[in-house]
Amino acid sequence: MANPNIVNVTSIHGESIAQAMTATLTTVIMTVSTDVVLKVNSISATNTHASNATDFTLTVTKAGFTSAGVASGDDNAGTFAIASTINIPSDDVLVVIDKPFYLMEGDVLKGGADPATCDLFISYEVINDA
Repeated sequence: MANPNIVNVTSIHGESIAQAMTATLTTVIMTVSTDVVLKVNSISATNTHASNATDFTLTVTKAGFTSAGVASGDDNAGTFAIASTINIPSDDVLVVIDKPFYLMEGDVLKGGADPATCDLFISYEVINDA
């Protein structure tokens, strides 16, 4: 897994996605492409049900490489929780992330809500060095 150099970018595109969550908590939301770093700016989850709460989960599966800023041999591969069964009341919004973070190439964002009455909105920048 390469770590794209964001000093030598060829393009930066602002994008956003919206997705209705399923009750399967490991549903793939996005997979980061080769030669790309995603700068995730914000993530919000909205419970669209008028009377029932939902439990929301969001994880990232790291592709597994040794970062340039981490000691040699320290690998961050694995699946890690960003939000784990967070209860969202009916007709309410959860601001999951409001400070930027990076997803590296090969990383996979997964999530779900039980019951499946939750919409996810993600704002991000695609930074490409290809």
